[in-house]
Amino acid sequence: MGREVRMVPANWEHPKDSRDNYKPLLDGYENAMQSFAKDIEAMGLEKALEINDGGPRYSYYMHPEGERTHYMMYEDTSEGTPISPAFATPEELARWLADNGASAFGYMTATYEQWLSTVNGKWAPSLVVTNGIMQSGVAYTS
Repeated sequence: MGREVRMVPANWEHPKDSRDNYKPLLDGYENAMQSFAKDIEAMGLEKALEINDGGPRYSYYMHPEGERTHYMMYEDTSEGTPISPAFATPEELARWLADNGASAFGYMTATYEQWLSTVNGKWAPSLVVTNGIMQSGVAYTS
């Protein structure tokens, strides 16, 4: 768990609930629908709806991969919520994260170079302790 780059549609705004908190989203809507269709075939619509909590809801899932053209940084320590807007390039995202003092872990921030390494690597752990020194995964993996 830590920081994770997700590809999102241009101008993506992660949905929020009625309390203005980010809603966690799942990946793999197409796979969920295929599995749901198999359940319908095996046990009928009524039973499939019952055991699948009404079936997959599109609004609970990330957009299909073909629509994902931009980079966005998420924290995946909890349910996976964004810590940045979406950007067209890794460099733009890394620049925004560095310039805005985005959290690499807790109060820890990171440099442009560290963020760029993480963006290009797609993920960094939350925290690393080596030889008694604590540092964010973003700093450690760069």
